[in-house]
Amino acid sequence: MALPSSYLTSSKNLAGILNSIVGAQAPEKFTTRFLESLDYKGSADRLVIGLLKSLKFLEDDGRPTKRYYEYLDQTQSTAVLAEAIHEAYTDLFQVNKNAHAMSKADVVNKFKTLSQGQYSESVLGKMGTTFTSLCALADFSSASPAKSESQSNDTDQEENSDDKNAGEESAGNKGNDPKKGLSIGGLVYNIQLILPESRDPKVYDALFESMKKHLS
Repeated sequence: MALPSSYLTSSKNLAGILNSIVGAQAPEKFTTRFLESLDYKGSADRLVIGLLKSLKFLEDDGRPTKRYYEYLDQTQSTAVLAEAIHEAYTDLFQVNKNAHAMSKADVVNKFKTLSQGQYSESVLGKMGTTFTSLCALADFSSASPAKSESQSNDTDQEENSDDKNAGEESAGNKGNDPKKGLSIGGLVYNIQLILPESRDPKVYDALFESMKKHLS
């Protein structure tokens, strides 16, 4: 199930924390001490660290990832966040490609189905609030949807198949398939042969043998 288990018990400071991250120098490791240095010292605020890990902004040990540094660029931060949300909540976006526009109630209902009763109503509510609060801070109009691993594999297989077909077609032209015409210098010539009337099969054998010799 591609749904993050991390959530916030209160999302009121989420926007402020993310804005502070953009305005601060990236730490060697994102710890509670670093969060406190941004003036967010509440226990509820500390849960954002787990959320940032789910969004692949941080490694498991708290080190900033490439995505974290990309987020620091204010010209693309909202799109980077949208891509991170799309990737973290893959299953939800597979159910509804416009999940970011769903109401909290609809999101909670989908979470309930996707989690198969794994979470209580209270937890599902907080997960729904966390998701909708994140989406409100992201720009999905300019973000490229993240591909799931299975989608990526399917695309690779299609590309390989196209390459194979293209190679076979090219090989066919090189062999001057009579059905496709004679290829010389990149040009294709269709040759029509008018056979003479003759009852002697040796006449036709000689003609086809000559064609094979000169066209192969």
